Amino acid sequence: MAFIRKKQREQQLQFYSKERFSLLLLNLEEYYFEQHTANHIICEGRQNERKTRGSLKICSKSVIFEPDEMFQPIIKISLRDCIKIEKQGDNGANSLFAKTRQGRISLVFSQVYFIKEHNIVAPYKIERGKMQYVFELDIAGKVEDVVETLLQLHRASCLDKLGDQTAMIIAILQSRLARTSFDKNRFQSFSEIFKMECKAEMVTPLVTNPGHVCITDTNLYFQPLNGYPKPVVQITLQDVRRIYKRRHGLMPLGLEVFCTEDDLCSDIYLKFYESQDRDELYFYIATYLDEETEADRNQVIRHSHIAKNHVTEHTAESYMLQWQRGHISNYQYLLHLNNLADRSCNDLSQYPVFPWIINDYFSAELDLSNPETFRDLSKPIGALNKERLERLLIRYQEMPEPKFMYGSHYSSPGYVLFYLVRIAPEHMLCLQNGRFDHADRMFNSIAETWKNCLDGATDFKELIPEFYGDDFSFLVNSLKLDLGKRQGGKMVDDVQLPPWASGPKDFLQKSKEALESNYVSEHLHEWIDLIFGYKQKGNEAVGAHNIFHPLTYEGGVDLNSIEDPDEKVAMLTQILEFGQTPKQLFVIPHPRRITTKFKSLPQPSSQSASLADSPVSPGEESFEDLTEESRTLAWNNITKLKLHESYKIHKEAITGIAVSFNGSSVFTTSQDSTLKMFSKESRTLQRSISFSNMALSSCLVLPGDNTVISSSWDNNVYFYSIAFGRRHDTLMGHDDAVSKISWHNNRLYSASWDSTVKVWSCVPLEMTGTKKHHFELLAELEHDVSIQSV
Repeated sequence: MAFIRKKQREQQLQFYSKERFSLLLLNLEEYYFEQHTANHIICEGRQNERKTRGSLKICSKSVIFEPDEMFQPIIKISLRDCIKIEKQGDNGANSLFAKTRQGRISLVFSQVYFIKEHNIVAPYKIERGKMQYVFELDIAGKVEDVVETLLQLHRASCLDKLGDQTAMIIAILQSRLARTSFDKNRFQSFSEIFKMECKAEMVTPLVTNPGHVCITDTNLYFQPLNGYPKPVVQITLQDVRRIYKRRHGLMPLGLEVFCTEDDLCSDIYLKFYESQDRDELYFYIATYLDEETEADRNQVIRHSHIAKNHVTEHTAESYMLQWQRGHISNYQYLLHLNNLADRSCNDLSQYPVFPWIINDYFSAELDLSNPETFRDLSKPIGALNKERLERLLIRYQEMPEPKFMYGSHYSSPGYVLFYLVRIAPEHMLCLQNGRFDHADRMFNSIAETWKNCLDGATDFKELIPEFYGDDFSFLVNSLKLDLGKRQGGKMVDDVQLPPWASGPKDFLQKSKEALESNYVSEHLHEWIDLIFGYKQKGNEAVGAHNIFHPLTYEGGVDLNSIEDPDEKVAMLTQILEFGQTPKQLFVIPHPRRITTKFKSLPQPSSQSASLADSPVSPGEESFEDLTEESRTLAWNNITKLKLHESYKIHKEAITGIAVSFNGSSVFTTSQDSTLKMFSKESRTLQRSISFSNMALSSCLVLPGDNTVISSSWDNNVYFYSIAFGRRHDTLMGHDDAVSKISWHNNRLYSASWDSTVKVWSCVPLEMTGTKKHHFELLAELEHDVSIQSV
C-alpha cells in the first residue's frame, strides 16, 4: 500500500498490539484538540467503585477514552448523542462527598461505541440507551476548562444545519490556532534563521491534523496543535528532492514534499487555509533548492562523487518524450502522469489511478501474445460492455443539463479501500462509520471484480498502482481480520486469484509483464487520452462516452462563490467522497509509443549468422554488413581494448560526448537534462549546467575551445560560453526534439524528430559588449520519419 510504507507495515504486523488510538477513530472532517490523563470511574459512588486508567481525548465531534489496558475497548461518545455534560459536585459543592468528586466530569448520553476490544480491529460495537459515564482528570484544576470546551463543542454538534455546525467548529479551531504559535525551542539549531510561519493542516489518508508550519533557512517544521502523532515533524531542506503544489477539494491549497526521487509516498502533505501561504512556503523551499543546485553546479566535486540536483521540475511533455523513446517504462510513465495530475497517496479522493489491462481471468495460462487477452484501452470501463452502454446512453439522452453518463467515478476513496481493506482495515472502518462492507460486496476475487466492472450498473472502477507493484500484502489477509461470511457460508479471507497465477507474487509479476507488453505499449496512449488527455472533457469526451458528474472535474464548481454554508459543506463532502477526475495534462491526441529497433553485436561464435537473422531492417547499417575479414579484424581489435579510467557523472543515460581540441576537458550530455564538464587533468567534475527541464541529446565543442553547443528535447540548441560560465545564446529552430548536431566549415547542422535536417549560418555579432549569434537558415532537408542521428 502506497501510503503505508513497507517499514511501517512490518511494524504493524510485528507490534500490532502496541498501537491503539489513531486519528482514524474520528469521524471524517473531525479534529482532535487535546488529551488529558484520566480515570474512567465505574460504579461511581458505590462500594464497588473502581477506576480504569487511561487518557481522555477531546475532539470536535466526540469524546474518546483510551484505557491503558489493551484488553479493554476504546470508548467513543458522540457529542451529538450527549444529553448532559457537567462537572461533578456542582449540585452539592459544600458536602464532603462533593470534595472527593473534584476533577470529575459527568457525561449523560444515549449511545456509545466500543472499539478495538482485546485490541482486535473489528466493526465497532454499539450500546444504546440512556447512560452516564464519569471521568476523573489527574489535574483537577483543568475540569472547568474541559467542561466549558465540551459544552461549546456540544452546542456546535447540536445545530440543525450541517453548514452551521461546520462553521462553528472551524471558528473554535481557528481561535485555538490564533492563541498558539510554533514553539521555536523546537529548532534543530540556535543558528537557524526564521523565514515564515503560518497555519495549516497535515494531510494523511482520510485525516487532516491542524497545526503550525514554520520554515527556516535549513528546515521545514510542522507542529500539530494536539501534539499527535509527535510534537514536531521536521524535514531538512537539504533532503528535499521534489515539491508539488496540489489542489485539495478542488482548491489550490495543497503542497506535497518528497525527500525521495521515485517513492509514491511523500514525506509530508500540507493543506493551507490561504493559497498565499501555500505559495509563499513553496517560494522559500524552491528558492533554497535553486540556490543549492546553483552551488552544486559551481562547486568542484572531487573523486567523482556527484551532488544531486535537489529539484527537477519535469513536465508532462518531457516525460512523454522519455516514454515514447522507451527510456522509462509504462509503469513509471503512469506514476509520473498521476503525480503531475495532482494524484496523491495522501488524498484518497485523488489516489493514483491505473488501468485494468488484462481481460482474461479464467484461462489456465496467460497468453500475452494474444490481443484478446487484453482490455480495449481506447474505451472507458463503462463503454466496454455494449449492452450496458446502450442503456446508459438512453438515460444520458433523457437527462436534463448538466448531463453525465456515469453515476459513479472510476476512482474514489471507497474504491481504493475496497482494494486495500486487508492492509488498511481501520481506514475502511473510518470511511464507513465503524463497519466493513457486506461480505459479498468485498474484494473477494479478481475475476468477480472484473466481471462486475463489465456488467454492473454502477461499477466503473479502474485499478490502483499496487496491482503492478511488488508488494502483494493487499491480496492476503495477513492480519486475520474477520471480514464476514458470504452467502455460501465461506469466510472472506485472501483474494481469489485467476487460474494462471500460482500465488499472489506470481499474479503481480504477470500483471507487470502485461502492463509492459507490446500490446499495452502500443495502445496505452489511448487510455491516457481518456484519463489525462483530450478525451477527458468536452465534445471529445462525449464522443468517447467518457462523461462523469460535473463536480468531479477541476473548475466544475467554485466553492468560494457558494454563500449557503449547508450547500458548500454538502458540495465539498460530495467532491471528497465521490472521487475527482485528474487534472488535464494534454489537450491534443497523445502520440503512441515508438517501437525501438535494437541493434545487437553478435559474439564471435555467431559470426556466421545470416543477414536474414539480423534484427536490423534492410538498408540499415549493422555489424552484419561488414565483410568476414573486417568482422574478424574488428573483434580482434576489441579484445585488445583496455579500460583506462571510468567515472560516473550522470544520473541517467549519457546521450553525447565531446572532447576539447586541446584534450584537457570532456563534455557530456544526458537524459538527466545536464551538460557536464570534466577535467582530464585533475580528474574532477568542473561544471554541471542545466538549460531546461528536458533531456539533452548531443554536444560538440567549437574550434578554439571557447564554446560548447548542446541540443535538447525541448526543440532548442544551446550555446554555452566556457570562459564566462553561462549560456549566451539559444537557437529555436525545430518543431520537435533536436536529436543531433554537427559542425563543419562554420556551419551548424541540426537534425530533429520533426523529420528535418537544417543547415545554419552562425555569424557572431557584437551586441552591447557580449557576443551573440545571428542565425540564418541556409538549407532544409525533410525525411519521412524522425531523425535519430546525422
